[in-house]
Formats: sequence, C-alpha cells, structure tokens
Amino acid sequence: MKLYQFDAAPSSKRVEKFLKETKIKVETIQLNIMMGEHLKEPFKTMNPFNCIPFLELDNGTVISETLAICKYLEQRNNSEIKLFGENAEEMALIEMWNRRLENDGYLPLFHGARNKFEMFKGAVIPGTRTNFEQNPAVTNWAIESAKTLLARLDTHLQSLDFLVGNRLTVADITGFHTLRYAERVGIDIKSYENIYTWLCQLEKRPGFQEST
Repeated sequence: MKLYQFDAAPSSKRVEKFLKETKIKVETIQLNIMMGEHLKEPFKTMNPFNCIPFLELDNGTVISETLAICKYLEQRNNSEIKLFGENAEEMALIEMWNRRLENDGYLPLFHGARNKFEMFKGAVIPGTRTNFEQNPAVTNWAIESAKTLLARLDTHLQSLDFLVGNRLTVADITGFHTLRYAERVGIDIKSYENIYTWLCQLEKRPGFQEST
C-alpha cells in the first residue's frame, strides 16, 4: 500500500496530521504537483481526478480524496484513536461539522485562493492545466461564505476545546486548514477570539507540526 502526497499541499497536510495523530504508518511517495508530475503516467491513469493525495492498495485499487483515505486507514488499521468517532452520536456530529466546514469554508476558500493568486494561473480548475481565467468574484464570494461560517464557529467554540466532545477529531483537522485558507485570502482570524484560541492550541500539538 502506497500513499501519494505533496507535502506542501493543504489536502496532503490534512492526511499527514491524521497519520501523526493516529500513529498509523503507511509508505509515502512524494509527487511534485508544481511540476505536473501527477498529470504524467502512470499517475494520470492511476488517479483520473489528477489530484493528490491518493492511496494505492495492494490489490491495485486507488482511493482518492482526503477523508476517504483517512477513513479507510482508520478502519483498516483498527486504530485505537478514532478520529471519525466512537459511537453513532459522535460519528454524526463529527460528520456534521466536517461537512459544514468543507461546504461553507474549506472548499469555497480553496477555490477562492485558486482564483486569486498568480501561482494558480492556468490551474484554476483542480487537476487541469487550461486557459480558464481567474475570477475575482469567486474569491469575494468565498470570503463572505467563510466569514458567515467563522461567526457561527466562534460562538460554538465559546466554551469548548474541540469541535466535538473533549478530544481531537477529524473535524478539527478540517477546521484547522479552513482557517489556514482563510488567513491566506486575507481574513483576520485574530478577530474571532474563540477560534483564535482554538487555533493556537491546535498549533501546539506534536501531530500538527508540519514537515513543510
């Protein structure tokens, strides 16, 4: 089994944090997406979405998408540390927060960044190299969507150390990288007192120390 990553990419960083927090070990191969390595064979055929990360199983099956990879690894390894939840209620709440964070924050900001920064010209649509032009309106919409989410999240975290329960879950990892994207497009995270406190606590965790 092999995990294909690009450590500088937020999607790969999410998997990296999951692996550190669960102490799951998997062989990792770096693909330089800035050089378009993921668009070349055999990787283009292995993962037709042309994005990273993706996981190649021993039987040749390929699993892409961050959460799908993490969920597979957690269940396959029967990890004692269950970042996706330990009971029906916890699993549902983690899923709820994770979806809300992705739908209202992470994904809009992901596309907002790709429509804002010079480095993404010609690669606005993930997994492609096209002449599709960047659109500042997408970035503006992303910022407004994220600000709505952050106001709600700040209220939720008023008396909590983690998004769900009293321990770290995969929702906190998603939230952490949602905030990283928010900072990148110019949102002042420090203006959200409870969120900023939560972010600072996450940054102190050994599992959140990034390789790049």
